[in-house]
Amino acid sequence: MLSLVLAVLAAVTLDVALGEPRRWHPLVGFGALVQRIERALNPASSGDRAQGVLAWCLAVLPLTLLAGLLAQIPYLGWCVQVLALYLAIGLRSLAEHAEPIADALEAGDLPRAREQVGRIVSRDTRDLDEEGVARAASESMLENGSDAVFAALFWFVVAGAPGVVLYRLSNTLDAMWGYRTPRFLKFGWAAARLDDLLNYLPARLVALTYALCGQTALALRCWREQAPTWDSPNAGPVMAAGAGALGLALGGAAVYHGELHQRPPLGEGAAPAAADIRRALQLVQSGVAVWLVLLCVVAAFYA
Repeated sequence: MLSLVLAVLAAVTLDVALGEPRRWHPLVGFGALVQRIERALNPASSGDRAQGVLAWCLAVLPLTLLAGLLAQIPYLGWCVQVLALYLAIGLRSLAEHAEPIADALEAGDLPRAREQVGRIVSRDTRDLDEEGVARAASESMLENGSDAVFAALFWFVVAGAPGVVLYRLSNTLDAMWGYRTPRFLKFGWAAARLDDLLNYLPARLVALTYALCGQTALALRCWREQAPTWDSPNAGPVMAAGAGALGLALGGAAVYHGELHQRPPLGEGAAPAAADIRRALQLVQSGVAVWLVLLCVVAAFYA
């Protein structure tokens, strides 16, 4: 247990100090591999679910097995564990994306703010006003904090290097294939459903964490009442609890791929502004600190 906690602390420290690798990030190579697999098994852009399952297995399972084998090597295995978690989390990356958006809004540079937020959200950002930019960025901090930080920590604690590799690769496949378009509706079904499964428990732990680190009663009420109305079974609890914890009114209309989507409301309170992007980031950071303290307490108990 102590070895695992030290590995978590080392990986988080590396991420905070160094951020994501600027060159030669393994996920970039994985993305290239995934594109080849998709071209081979979905050549007509109309692959069925069986082909999608096979593609998922070919992309994820060999690398997960390799991570598990390398983690068993004496002495070197601990370094592999640290490296796997470091490459899977993106706590500093969240800050590196949030700060330029908030800075641009505070400087009154709306075009730059739209450009910056467009790098982290899938909705159309060209016509967003200041409130829309702040809403998109705040929602992204809450949701990506769950996917890119907390869920990776959860699966590392549960299953070490193979657990976090399995999760991160699955989450990446969902981001690439999990779209309800003619090309991926059937082929990407397995990637989307498996990512939902892997995020189910972490998302609810994150929602509870957000609630405990903010306006607890409001966050819990928003989670209970608003999460069931959201399309995603995991984003709903995370974003409803996060918006309630911050006392913000999020959700609402958004344009995706040229189509207006009327999303259910999230949270309750004031409309978001530039400062709230930083508050959302700080909520994620506070939650990570809580998780690390709890891990240390559990390790001390076992010791």
